[in-house]
Amino acid sequence: MAFQVSPGVLVQELDLTRVIPAVSTSIGAFAGEFRQGPVDEIVTISSEQQLTEQFGKPDANNFEDYFSVANFLQYTNNVKVVRVTNSGLLNASSDGTGTLIKNTDDYLNNYAAGQGVVGTFAARTGGAWGNNLQVSTCPSATAYEQEGATTVNDTNAVGDTVITVADGGTLNVGDIISFSSTAATNDYDDGEQYRITGISTHDITIVQHIRGQGGLKKAYTNGANVRRRWRYYDQAGVDGAPGTSPYVSDRSGSGDEIHVVVIDEDGGISGVPGTVLEVFSGVSKAADAKTPQGASNYYPDVIYNQSQYVYWMDHNTSGSNWGSNAAGTTFTAVNTPTLESLSAGADGSTRSVAELKIAYDKFVDSETVDFSLLIAGKCTATHIDNLISIAESRKDCVVFASPERADVVNVTNSNTQMSNVKAFFDTIASSSYVVFDSGYKYMYDKYNDQFRFVPLNGDIAGLCARTDLTNDTWFSPAGLNRGIIRGAVKLAFNPNQAQRDVLYPARVNPVVTFPGQGTILFGDKTGLTSPSAFDRINVRRLFITMEKAISTASKFQLFEFNDEFTRAQFRNLVEPFLREVQGRRGITDFLVVCDETNNSADVIDRNEFQAEIFVKPNRSINFITLKFVATRTGVAFEEIAG
Repeated sequence: MAFQVSPGVLVQELDLTRVIPAVSTSIGAFAGEFRQGPVDEIVTISSEQQLTEQFGKPDANNFEDYFSVANFLQYTNNVKVVRVTNSGLLNASSDGTGTLIKNTDDYLNNYAAGQGVVGTFAARTGGAWGNNLQVSTCPSATAYEQEGATTVNDTNAVGDTVITVADGGTLNVGDIISFSSTAATNDYDDGEQYRITGISTHDITIVQHIRGQGGLKKAYTNGANVRRRWRYYDQAGVDGAPGTSPYVSDRSGSGDEIHVVVIDEDGGISGVPGTVLEVFSGVSKAADAKTPQGASNYYPDVIYNQSQYVYWMDHNTSGSNWGSNAAGTTFTAVNTPTLESLSAGADGSTRSVAELKIAYDKFVDSETVDFSLLIAGKCTATHIDNLISIAESRKDCVVFASPERADVVNVTNSNTQMSNVKAFFDTIASSSYVVFDSGYKYMYDKYNDQFRFVPLNGDIAGLCARTDLTNDTWFSPAGLNRGIIRGAVKLAFNPNQAQRDVLYPARVNPVVTFPGQGTILFGDKTGLTSPSAFDRINVRRLFITMEKAISTASKFQLFEFNDEFTRAQFRNLVEPFLREVQGRRGITDFLVVCDETNNSADVIDRNEFQAEIFVKPNRSINFITLKFVATRTGVAFEEIAG
């Protein structure tokens, strides 16, 4: 407090306007097996398109995991995804060694300075997908174009596809060549270009560059010159031959520019073999090079910052001074372009429970990772138990789990399916932080043009997220109003009334297809075995919302005095929030006790602050009884009603 020495007015402010903040309730979290993407790193995904771009399309090994996330995204737009490390998972590399570069942190810590021993480039993420990649570099003007690279060593007729040259060693498969019209001239007057498809000492095999077929369009004589061009010289984005960048030229250096092109060699990425995926034109060999806008133009940095497909691993061994600073440096002009196919990428084995646990452990810390809906995907009992441990430790999220695939898929007897599902979930410990469903849905996989059975837990978590958007967390996500499952052609197990009567007391929420009404979540129980308000999804999520919001706001009380002013401030913060929840039908009544009765002298001396919040949660309707009574004509309803 400021002390006044002479008479005057001191103005002070006290902020009593703080309110309980809104908290996130519809963010999902998932860890699983994917075709590509960073490993052991949390990535926020907002759409199925982004999921596919980041982690690849589903395949026969990972479709259950992929669609668990994709199905969740049908209902909302925020899920945090971790790709699981698989034993044997490797990034493809240009020297065919293969290595595992888990994620960007792993790259920056262990490979970004050229410490790698796997050639000049590696696939951006692990998996066999990287074996589709090629990288071509054009490191000099001579590599880009060479006049008179060799000469024709025989007379060749129209239509010939095999040409004899003096020195096939100056050419590369894939080079674009043209011929001078006559011996010892450099006019190349017919303008026709050919692509080399094979080289055998002096014999080169060609096709017409544009058509991709056919031989010579005119005859050439012995001694005619051959002009060789880099195969990607006319690719969009390539701006002529590499030379010296303005940045390096201004610092008295030379020869720093290089072109880098990334290609889908086999078509496994784009669907069309030979598709150019990325072009990095005029990037620099100088470590300190900058673009006119001030960004790094050093080619390893550009590839790290911009490429979706590859990491730089090391310089071309034929180059010298590459990676030096620009001032006064002449960068070696390697005169031959390179074309490197990446190989040795591997998907590895199916992820183990232990590997899956390591990935899900990324979600343990509630202070660093915010979510509310923990999606199990493909389930085992051990896996579900691990996730329940995370939820009960955090106390701000709910696990969504399905039975094992073998319990319901391709099991022909529905009573056997029922028994399998019940027996499976009977092994799971009691918890209000988990929600069980009854199985798998049959859906169309547009990426592979086939139908697949996938677990329902991604959909059930999605229903909760959609309920948050349309109503509030304390509304049940089940039933005809909010429980419609999307994209279900049929169910692997469609329990009838008698089977539901067995499953529901066993904590299993049936998913049912009703004719003319769709596929519906037809229960809202948690995995709690004992009767309690917390054996319902809406009540558990009501308390998660209240606890998360109020505990967040309570941090402002830390390091304040435990006196009546602070306690009154706390009550004035919490009570309006609870009245709002009450007004939105989450609770029917509440009481906040935060005074000297629970903040005694002993409590104060222990530097503690205590508050008790009593609430009466609203309950969802699970059972409806309709009684129809027929009466005689002359009977008054007042006589028999009630």
